[in-house]
Amino acid sequence: MEKRIKQPYDAFLVLDVEATCVAGAGFDYPNEIIEWPVCLLRWKDKDLKGKARELEVVDEFRSFVRPTWRPKLSPFCTTLTGITQEQVDSAPTFPEVLEKFGTFLEKHRLINPETGQRLVRFCFCSDGPFDIRDFVVKQCFISKVPIPVWLTWDVMDVRRQVGEWHAVYGLADSTLAQSGAFPLPRRVSLSIPRQLHALGLEPFKGRQHSGIDDTRNICRLVVELARRGWKLEPNTPINPNRRWPWMGKRGRVLEGYYP
Repeated sequence: MEKRIKQPYDAFLVLDVEATCVAGAGFDYPNEIIEWPVCLLRWKDKDLKGKARELEVVDEFRSFVRPTWRPKLSPFCTTLTGITQEQVDSAPTFPEVLEKFGTFLEKHRLINPETGQRLVRFCFCSDGPFDIRDFVVKQCFISKVPIPVWLTWDVMDVRRQVGEWHAVYGLADSTLAQSGAFPLPRRVSLSIPRQLHALGLEPFKGRQHSGIDDTRNICRLVVELARRGWKLEPNTPINPNRRWPWMGKRGRVLEGYYP
């Protein structure tokens, strides 16, 4: 049986957004979020000393989002994400999605309805640092809304956690060796399918780059790390005031950068 360790956080919100994109554009592009999928994980077995090892998904939230700066999706974006123009055209805007998601957080008694402050210790989790650090900050700028306080705390980069776990234990774990898992190459950014393989889990379930399917598979990684006695906590800072060169006055994308 895997060991139980003290886990400082009570809940985890796993998020993997999809955003507008065009072929050849890098991470500095003014992406707009077009899918907001979240899975809420809670402990099944946390004791009075805070020790636990079993996480479960207790609820999901999903909404498509209507872009406003560039409302029309590129063929590249639709092919990559599977999200259609019809789905975003009929979707709420990002501020409306934030409001609905805030209600979701309140329903699960994660935040104070008046202040937005945490009622329990929770953190957001994502594959890599990009979802909140980059996409959310960009989107709030374009939508002319402040970043909610519950999106400004440090997040847990699951990809980094998997890499650190594997660096400590690697193939010394007999379960991994029997499952055909492989050593993680250094300086290589791992996709979700490769992370699943690295932990000896079954292959990716669903469609890659579907936000909700990516999110559910990231959940599998978090659940497995917990089962193996790995401490789950934030490892990536968020700067709500981060700026990109294309940002003009609040909400305006400078046309000189992206006409």
